[in-house]
Amino acid sequence: MTDRSAPQELRSTPFDDDKLHEECGVFGIYGHPEAAALVALGLHALQHRGQEAAGIVSHDGRHFHSHKGMGKVGDNFSTEEVIKSLQGNAAVGHNRYATTGGTVLRNVQPIFADLANGGLAVAHNGNLTNASTLRRRLVLEGSIFQSTMDTEVIIHLIANSKKTRIVDCLVDAMSKISGAYSLVALTSKKLIGMRDPYGVRPLVLGKLDNAYILSSESCALDIIGAEFIRDVSPGEVVVIDEGGISSHFPFSTPPKRFCIFEHIYFARPDSVVEGRSVYEVRKSIGSELARENPVDADLVIPVPDSGTPAAIGYAQESGIPFDLGIIRNHYVGRTFIEPTDQIRHLGVKLKHNANRNIIDGKRVVLVDDSIVRGTTSTKIVQMVREAGAREVHMRIASPPTTHSCFYGVDTPSRNKLLAAQYDLAEMCAFIGADSLSFISLDGLYRAMGENGRNAKQPQYCDACFTGDYPIELTDHETGAERELTLLAERF
Repeated sequence: MTDRSAPQELRSTPFDDDKLHEECGVFGIYGHPEAAALVALGLHALQHRGQEAAGIVSHDGRHFHSHKGMGKVGDNFSTEEVIKSLQGNAAVGHNRYATTGGTVLRNVQPIFADLANGGLAVAHNGNLTNASTLRRRLVLEGSIFQSTMDTEVIIHLIANSKKTRIVDCLVDAMSKISGAYSLVALTSKKLIGMRDPYGVRPLVLGKLDNAYILSSESCALDIIGAEFIRDVSPGEVVVIDEGGISSHFPFSTPPKRFCIFEHIYFARPDSVVEGRSVYEVRKSIGSELARENPVDADLVIPVPDSGTPAAIGYAQESGIPFDLGIIRNHYVGRTFIEPTDQIRHLGVKLKHNANRNIIDGKRVVLVDDSIVRGTTSTKIVQMVREAGAREVHMRIASPPTTHSCFYGVDTPSRNKLLAAQYDLAEMCAFIGADSLSFISLDGLYRAMGENGRNAKQPQYCDACFTGDYPIELTDHETGAERELTLLAERF
């Protein structure tokens, strides 16, 4: 369920439009007097997972406090006044990149509700693949929705649960939901964390002094000086309260299918995901890419920033020198409006520019993490040629992206995915390179430390490369997701 209703001024520059985008990041802490300030710092570290909006809900022992806003974390939580308004020793926060529901304030998480058994704030990362179907049923039964995001379905299911304890109500609600999710929830007495039974989306557990932390990635623990304890397991429910921490496994757990694209692109390079350094994995992918797809060239250049670790691995394995032939401008915001084709073309160079002194006269290997629509690669190749490159060879640190994601990643429809429309030679001609190669699926798995992809039981969710969707796509198959998209466009 991919949202297309975000206004142009909140969309990214031309380069970002040709990348896959994670839906969001979550962060929660229990038992620290500066809970809200620490959540804000954690969200800063998770900013790469969503830049459209941010929110924090805290609890001070008697009352819940909330602050939400459109834009980045620094746009909303940079003043002492705001942080002081979020009192309490427990808080949860959320960075949003919309895949369901329009980009409006009512869709900013954490979502809060006063239920029969107390207040509850929920922040969710992922996508519920039967949310529209459930929503339609709940509306017919009398539920009144205040947003168009799938997360609100969780709140209504909890409210309708016949269980008495809030944790049991949450488990009861999630037992009716299919999809990929990691979530944190805050009650007046507890912080709760949960991953879907397949473990598609990440969630880690940490500790700072006597406070426990739940976070989408370990890099957010580092920023506040917290200790990484472990990954939350697929299907696990972690409950944190004054008595400490307890772990529950109320769901059946099929073989794990963690999102392989977290290692390729989504997660920050300084995070440890599922026990592996993201940076080292990306270097390993680059090394395998070089072994599978060698080329006679003078220079290996990354497409910054996401292609850099793989390019380092490619250069080390191939023996071809590595250099920064493309310079990224880190100060380009997401509010650039492109009124004409001429300005739109010039706008490409706002974010990346070729380093002519490095490139001129060289045979260049460009390493990037993926090709989605192909528009970025076309512009990059053209830019490098205009800087004087004699040859331009494109090497991609993932297999061809041929299928859309329905598990919390903003992906174009299949008819807009370059690899779903063209074969390798046609793609190479489209982007204007002298050669184009992708790492193989088996090669990607080898770089991940596996012997290759087990066709009978894949070790990761790789549906964007294979079309092998491990979780049922109820809304997509019934057309219910289209109804929610039309609703989001109206609001």
